[in-house]
Amino acid sequence: MLCESAATLALPWLGGQFAVGVITAAEIDLGAVAFLLLVFFALQALFHFLSAYVLSRTGQKILAELRSRIFNHLMSLPLRFFHEQRQGDILAILTREVEILSGFVTSTLLRFPSLLLTALGAVLLMFTIDPQVAALVALLVPVFYFMLKVMGRRLRPLSERLRQAQATTVAIAQEAISMLPVVKAFGGETLEQERYREQINEAMRLAITVERIYAALRPAIQLVIAAAVILLFSLVSRRLQSGAVPPSEMVSFLLYAVLLTRPVAALAGIYGQVQMARGNLKRLEDVLSERPEPLRQGLPLGPVKGEITFESVRFAHSGRLATLAAIDLHIHAGETIALTGENGAGKTTLVHLLLRFHDLDGGRILIDGTDIATVNLSSLRSKIGFVPQNVLLLNGTIRENIAYGAPDATLEEIEEAARLAQAHGFILALPQGYETEIGDQGVRLSGGQRNRLALARALLKAPSILILDEATAMFDPEGERSFVEDARAALSDRTVILITHHPASLALADRIVTLGKGRIVSTSGPSVGETAKVSAGEE
Repeated sequence: MLCESAATLALPWLGGQFAVGVITAAEIDLGAVAFLLLVFFALQALFHFLSAYVLSRTGQKILAELRSRIFNHLMSLPLRFFHEQRQGDILAILTREVEILSGFVTSTLLRFPSLLLTALGAVLLMFTIDPQVAALVALLVPVFYFMLKVMGRRLRPLSERLRQAQATTVAIAQEAISMLPVVKAFGGETLEQERYREQINEAMRLAITVERIYAALRPAIQLVIAAAVILLFSLVSRRLQSGAVPPSEMVSFLLYAVLLTRPVAALAGIYGQVQMARGNLKRLEDVLSERPEPLRQGLPLGPVKGEITFESVRFAHSGRLATLAAIDLHIHAGETIALTGENGAGKTTLVHLLLRFHDLDGGRILIDGTDIATVNLSSLRSKIGFVPQNVLLLNGTIRENIAYGAPDATLEEIEEAARLAQAHGFILALPQGYETEIGDQGVRLSGGQRNRLALARALLKAPSILILDEATAMFDPEGERSFVEDARAALSDRTVILITHHPASLALADRIVTLGKGRIVSTSGPSVGETAKVSAGEE
């Protein structure tokens, strides 16, 4: 770009020499001047091509790296962040806003030095030729700056509103598509269409307003430049008639004045784009400033037996009453307990705290006597298998979904986990078996089949602690009874926390712990020691 600017600045001087030689028949080697003009035009074109190619390639690299960095950071953030954000806003950051910033850096910001050098070089050479007339250019700078400042005051808030409107548009579309079965079941197609159209129109209105300001800014700057050029021409003609400046230099002066209009007009556009980019940058800064989870901080948690202790555990979601109040619960290694209670009692929250999806407000949780707050998250979660209440699956094959937590697992290991989860039979009945594509969130499977895949995924991990949050909710009664019989062996050598209300699943538990309003209401069933004595006596 610097070489391109240097070649560009040489052209007006050569043009002045050539023009005077043609018009006045002065003793100038027109052939040599013409050849030099062609050389510098060729150099200008070559350097412009090279800079455009390098910027394009660099822009794609920046875009890829920035998207990767943002995605990596998002993956490291706690669940709290995503509970407080709309998915559409997050998707807009990864797509549109990152792309805008990448384009701004490569097509606007990196071109600024070249434009500035061309403008300063043109002004400097004009001062060299005729300082008095060139001084007029310096007087126009405050006028130019004032116009930019006035326009910029409106551009920045409008750009932020436009960004929010476009992010909301993405959020509405994503939400409607994810809820499509509900939308169709309740006849909400027209409502969603109208909601999306209204938001699209709002974004369009703001975009038109921003473009209107740009449309006014560009001709206003060009008008100021045109007036300045006309004034320069009138002054130059008088200076030329008086013989104060040689004709060749005066032609070069005018060519430099014309050349100056291009970078000045471009710099005006850059100012507006800077105002727009600041809003996008602020949003990215807000996301990047969010504190990630300390996945690698703390000591690694070694092999565990599975003894879990909740000591005076307290927790409340942001802006809400306490979800858990002074929970004390001891789970023996190898014990299976069932958590029951009304909705909102804190059952799922309790296991989320064990996984450190949230930070405690008070108390502590220990595994084999080690406070989980002191160990790194990666090692903690590697010891825990989790089947969530709302099954989450990849858009991929059945094999890929089961092996998600253990990518190096063999097909035999995957099939064994599927057998334990009562999934092997229905998988073999599918046309492609374990290579069957299941679609987004397993949309091509039934609810019970999705639950079984999630369970197989957790069992393949062979965790010391297994959490099943309504894992059999979608099973039919016969399937649940069959699962319970087959699961006894699979669950016997690990600590299991069941969140369930189903009698068949409750039969798996050594103890049943009932929660109500964030507290343990009752505990029923024998302790793990008593269970062992009863079993021995029966034998």
